[in-house]
Amino acid sequence: MRAAPAKFLFENDFAAGASKPSMPLEEHAAKIRAAEAAAFARGLEQGRAEAKAEAEQRTAAAIERIAGAMAILHRQLGAVEARLEAEAVEVAVEVAKKLAPELIRMEPFTEIAALATGCFRNLVRCPHVAVRVHESLLDIARVKLDEIMRRCGAETKLVILGEPDIAPGDCRIEWADGGIDRDSAAVAAAIDEAVARYVNARRSGAGATNVKWK
Repeated sequence: MRAAPAKFLFENDFAAGASKPSMPLEEHAAKIRAAEAAAFARGLEQGRAEAKAEAEQRTAAAIERIAGAMAILHRQLGAVEARLEAEAVEVAVEVAKKLAPELIRMEPFTEIAALATGCFRNLVRCPHVAVRVHESLLDIARVKLDEIMRRCGAETKLVILGEPDIAPGDCRIEWADGGIDRDSAAVAAAIDEAVARYVNARRSGAGATNVKWK
């Protein structure tokens, strides 16, 4: 006969004799506090890193804006400088235009003497030289030009003529194979043209760089 199976008894304690792991409550609480502190420290460090990166981005953006503003300011200052320079040139020319006639009135023979001195030094071998001046300067021209010719050591025959259509302070010097004029009106026109070109160029350049702040 087969033996009858043993009945399971619920009152049996299978864990009897097995070792149970145990941790004191205070140690458990300490470990929790340590884990929380470590997590807090990691979060704090991450927050600091993110704040630093954001601050660096803001600083870089601010520096870029400042650099752009400085570039605009530099161009604007260049434009202002060009305009002021052009205006200063115009003022200087206008002042010179007002002073020149007065200086010629006070010293009408000064420019004629300067031109004649330069010419006579190169015309010492010419047989004759004619100088035309305004008729009001004929007498002083005869005295002054004769003196200049002697200082240059030339034995050239000097002819001095008074002309009503030559402006005071101007003259025309003629010799056998050439001549030279001092024409203050032509000189003034050439100066005006050169100044106009310069001023227009400076103002055009100033307009090209005249940007506005945003």
